Amino acid sequence: MPDFRLGDIIDDHCIKCRRVTNHAIVSLVSGEPAKVRCRTCYHDHDYRHEQAPPSKKDLQKAALFKEVLAAAAPGAVDGATEAAEDVPDTSAPPAKATKKVATRGKKA
Repeated sequence: MPDFRLGDIIDDHCIKCRRVTNHAIVSLVSGEPAKVRCRTCYHDHDYRHEQAPPSKKDLQKAALFKEVLAAAAPGAVDGATEAAEDVPDTSAPPAKATKKVATRGKKA
């Protein structure tokens, strides 16, 4: 494990630049970087270990999947059910999502 010091340059994912760039260590907690400053845009943020935060779309997909799983087999989200209960009911077709399309200045 490397010995980190204030001002050392490390790679991290910058949330403003939206990519992995060089960062300077701004603060340390227990010998590990806690806050870093992007050397491209000078934005200070928590050290993310080069991990990009999940997109809002991915978080929505995960929440919807858990909701469907809970409706299909109650308790399956907790992982405390048996393997037979984890199989979703395929007798009913899945509901289709509807999407409203906004029109600007057009009348129907």
